[in-house]
Parts: sequence; C-alpha cells; structure tokens
Amino acid sequence: MVQSSEARTHTVPPSPAELRVRAANRAVTRDPAALAFVNAIQVYPYGEGVLYRLFAAPERVTDIALQPGEAVVSVAAGDTVRWTIGDTTSGSGEAKRVHILVKPFSAGLATNLIITTDRRTYHLQMDSTSATAMAAVSWTYPQDELIAIRRQQAEALEATPVSSGLTVASLNFDYAITGDTPDWRPLRAFDDGRQTFIEFPASISVGEAPPLFVLDEKGEASLVNYRMSGRFYVVDRLFGAAELRLGAKKQSIVRIARATPARSGRRRGRAS
Repeated sequence: MVQSSEARTHTVPPSPAELRVRAANRAVTRDPAALAFVNAIQVYPYGEGVLYRLFAAPERVTDIALQPGEAVVSVAAGDTVRWTIGDTTSGSGEAKRVHILVKPFSAGLATNLIITTDRRTYHLQMDSTSATAMAAVSWTYPQDELIAIRRQQAEALEATPVSSGLTVASLNFDYAITGDTPDWRPLRAFDDGRQTFIEFPASISVGEAPPLFVLDEKGEASLVNYRMSGRFYVVDRLFGAAELRLGAKKQSIVRIARATPARSGRRRGRAS
C-alpha cells in the first residue's frame, strides 16, 4: 500500500521531556551583548552549566581565550567534519593562556563545543553565518574574584593584633575619634581590657607617624609609650582620652576618647 504524501511528511511532536530540555537550554543560553564587548572581544561572565553563543563564518577564525594559567584537559565538538578546531597559546609562565581556534567550512552550520580544563568546563553553542564572525570570546570569573577578595580579607585579618589570641567578644570598640582629618587619621580604636589598639590607614607606613599623648582628668597631656604592629599602635594601658599630634606651624590634632568603661559583650562603635 502506497502512503500518501501527507502521511510521509507527518512529524512526531516532541515529548514533554524534550520540551523541558529545550526550555532549559534556552534559559541558560547567553547571546553576545553589545555592552559586553571589549574592542572586538565578547566577554562573558562565567557560570557553571551556562551555554555561550558563538557566531563564526567561513574563512574566518574565531578565538576562544581561556583564563591565564588554565590548562586544557580535552576539547570535543559535535561536528568535527565541517568545523576546523585547533589550539595555540600566548604568553608564558603564570600569564600563559590557551586559545581554542574554530572555523566552519560553510554557512548554516550549528554544533556544540565542550572544553574541559583543570579549573572548569565550558559549553559553547556555535553557529556559522555567511559573513558575520566573532573575533574572540573570553570570560570574567566572578567566583574566582570573590574567593580572591575573601582571601585578601582573611590575610588582612590575620595580620592584625586581633588575630593573635584576641576574640571579638572580649573587645571594647566604644571609642570616638574626632578632630582634624589628616591622611593618617585613625580608622578605629579598641581595647581588650588591658591594652589599647589604634588602627591607622595603610599610608601610615610611608609617612611620618604622630606621637600619642594621654590626657588626664584636668586635660593635661603627657607623652605615652606605644609600639607599632603593622598598621596599629599598641598601648600597654587603658586611657579615657588621648590625642595624636603632628606638625609644628600647622599642627593636626586627632582626639581619641573612650565612650564607656571596658566590659565584655560590648557593641561595635565607629569613628565620627
């Protein structure tokens, strides 16, 4: 029995599972964005499981630039017959960078590319056109940047006196910082019930450091001994009020006053 043309051209509709796959792929596909170009390079923010769109053209090579220092494990494409895929490197040492180079043989082709490295996996959806080709694609790495910031914060915390046996619960941050605003003006002051710590900005290491004077109940000032520990003055005593003074003709004076007596469970204060 001969089938009618209508029967021969009938297509089976996609199953619910196929529709879900298509919807998921559409939701995570990232197309080139005008504001994300750096010169001719499309810079995508990297995310695990995201599909990145790449447009290529015959007789044009598109560069896929990986993160500096990243080592390629494997490169796999759905169509290796009608696409040329190669690799090269730039830079050296820690700046060495792998570049995956792709070129289609003709327009109207679509395939995917998966790049695995020692750090992550890239998923790309590649489409070829007759004349439009992306010069290069690269990524920013928000997760790596966040980790780097947290590492810097942890290293900075370890470099402070608080990290050497002090606990936040034992500290009194109720100090007010008033007066002039020189470059060396302290960021904060606190004590642990025995010693007082005065934290300065990083510029304190390259400029002249101000001497510290403790004020008695009559307001009379006397020079007090202290030692430098990184960006901190460490004073081996407590005081109600003190002044940092620097300059001869035009003296800068910054006053540090404790608002409450030292006690446990204190709230964190701030400079005014």
